[in-house]
Amino acid sequence: MSHDPLPTDNPAVVTVGLPYANGDLHVGHLRGYVGGDAYARALRRVGQQTAFVCGSDMHGTPIAVNAAEQGVDPETFALEWHEKYTELFPRFNVEFDQYGHTHDETNTEMTQSFVETWIDEGHVFEREIQVAWDAAEDQPLPDRYVEGTCPYCGEHARGDECDEGCQRHLEPGEIEDPVSTLTGNPAEYRTREHKFLRLADFQDYLQGFIDRLEGTENARNQPREWIEGELEDLCITRDMDWGIDYPGEGTEDLVLYVWVDAPIEYVSATKQYTDRVGADTYDWERTWKLGGERRPDTAWDDDWTDDAGEVVHVIGRDIIQHHAVFWPAMLRGAGFTEPRAILATGFVGIDGKALSTSRNRAVWAEEYLEAGFHPDLFRYYITTGSGLENDVDFAWDRFAERVNGELVGNLGNFCYRALLFAERNYDGTPDAAVSDEVGDRIDAARETFEAAVREYDIRTIGQVAIDLAAFGNEYIQRHEPWNLIDEDPDAAAQVIRDSVQLTKACAVLLQPVMPETAERLWGQLGETGSVADVDLSAASEAPPASFGDPSELFDQVEDDHVAELNAELRDRVETAESEAAADEDAESVDEAAPDLEPLAEDRVSFEDFQELDVRVGEIEVAEPIEGSDDLVRLEVDLGVETRQLVAGIKQLHDVEALPGTRIVVLANLEPAELFGVESNGMLLAAGEDADLLTTHGDSEPGTKIR
Repeated sequence: MSHDPLPTDNPAVVTVGLPYANGDLHVGHLRGYVGGDAYARALRRVGQQTAFVCGSDMHGTPIAVNAAEQGVDPETFALEWHEKYTELFPRFNVEFDQYGHTHDETNTEMTQSFVETWIDEGHVFEREIQVAWDAAEDQPLPDRYVEGTCPYCGEHARGDECDEGCQRHLEPGEIEDPVSTLTGNPAEYRTREHKFLRLADFQDYLQGFIDRLEGTENARNQPREWIEGELEDLCITRDMDWGIDYPGEGTEDLVLYVWVDAPIEYVSATKQYTDRVGADTYDWERTWKLGGERRPDTAWDDDWTDDAGEVVHVIGRDIIQHHAVFWPAMLRGAGFTEPRAILATGFVGIDGKALSTSRNRAVWAEEYLEAGFHPDLFRYYITTGSGLENDVDFAWDRFAERVNGELVGNLGNFCYRALLFAERNYDGTPDAAVSDEVGDRIDAARETFEAAVREYDIRTIGQVAIDLAAFGNEYIQRHEPWNLIDEDPDAAAQVIRDSVQLTKACAVLLQPVMPETAERLWGQLGETGSVADVDLSAASEAPPASFGDPSELFDQVEDDHVAELNAELRDRVETAESEAAADEDAESVDEAAPDLEPLAEDRVSFEDFQELDVRVGEIEVAEPIEGSDDLVRLEVDLGVETRQLVAGIKQLHDVEALPGTRIVVLANLEPAELFGVESNGMLLAAGEDADLLTTHGDSEPGTKIR
């Protein structure tokens, strides 16, 4: 792997986080898979040899638990979901070169080979640890068989991850106040021997790796806290029957931790792709293996990876630690190359609120397709709605608005009227050269696309064709060829020749994000072959001289259909919430009200209180801060001036809905810099949910709180 600008002469592989084979997929899951597919297609568009691989994650405690509840073995249970995913992804035009699963023979052998190399190199050791145990069932409680309190932040956590709090990976024995998910009984701790990967062996290497890593800001910054601190060794075994056996004698009762074999599936799936197409077409070893005779534990040398491939991971931001800390160490210890880039997506909300499968506040993949919408519409919406690492909201109203405005009204309108005018008046492309203005505009679009690929900017990759179509609409309106056709035929021919070229450029640039739509447009231009097989230079090549009648690329999303979908979602959420509330009421009849913090004993004087300048404000601008999971930049009207504030409310409020909201601000707080943005005041809010303070009446911005 080099750090030369993409494309390079090395083979590339794009991977996406493995779906856990235990349930239906929703639009939140699809954001990563669509984003990875679009980026892999874009790499190929700029001439980078690329494989796109993934697989189903078959192991772990949730699968074992759910299988037991259904009365089937874990393999049967997981394979059923694996087959569903295999059928679903192509329906969203997510086309993997290889889609495997972690329980197949290739991944089993590859995983055990990794571990055997770690053992041979002295990176694995044995240690007695405290393991949660269900005394009633007389069995250990690995990972999600146990829940309790996170020792780092105090939030409720699962056995291997603080998913509701600090997102930190938890080792066996760390969780406090453990409770068995099998029986609901308090768990006890017992001593067991387990195998560990000594991460301290890789700390110096990881500190260099994180400085080299490319991708999204959250993936490059979040791991520094762990890498630059004292690294906790990784327990790589579990007391379970379901999983890949730990290699070696005397360990028949241990399987490998799911986060060992899951990322190794990236390598295994790439190998399977080579096995299918041949090394002359794609060489998995050149992509993944370090060259030369150097030992895996020798000091880092840039020459190590000059002949290795370009590895790009697209993941959810909740698994950054696994991919940016554990995985590079695992690769390094086995003699494999490191990731060049990690792209961590933000979360997907539903209609201004957090997606919640327990509350059925979700739009499911099958539900979207059953609503009759083309997959390319979703692909466009989800890739261009926000920067990849920022959260994005899915709402049927907003979906319809963007489809009708940006696709029907802009892209579809331009391409259809350009081709229709050309076919009716010239039987195809007019006999003229492309004007300098349009040629330069297409060249600029190509450069923007290439820069977006280098910068891992999937949103811009999806936006380039839309912006070019907007230019095309403006170009046609400015020149009015329908008036020139009789007055100045040569000028009319020039406008339409330019418009057809712009349409072809749109097809070429559109393909990574909207592949079926681009293919249809390519066909309407009378082009032969597939638009997927051409490179970026095709955007500037002359279209065919003749083509037939075009057809509309998109259909309008009707208001009545959106209203039906909104009603279905609302009814479903209300039903789920009512059922959950009834369950909570039944469980908490005798519970006391939640504890509140006691009132402070230290008093402040009235004079000190008068020193505080607390004002009514109105939010004018609200936008997420790039690279931060929680922070939002606000511009707030305080009557006498507008102030910039930074507030940690991104996860708790619909950022797009904040402008126009009246709030209360502490105006004379000393300025502070957060994530490189100056905050000149403090927004006041109540409780963990950041309930924004406001006034009962309609006080004007700038009114002082007394």
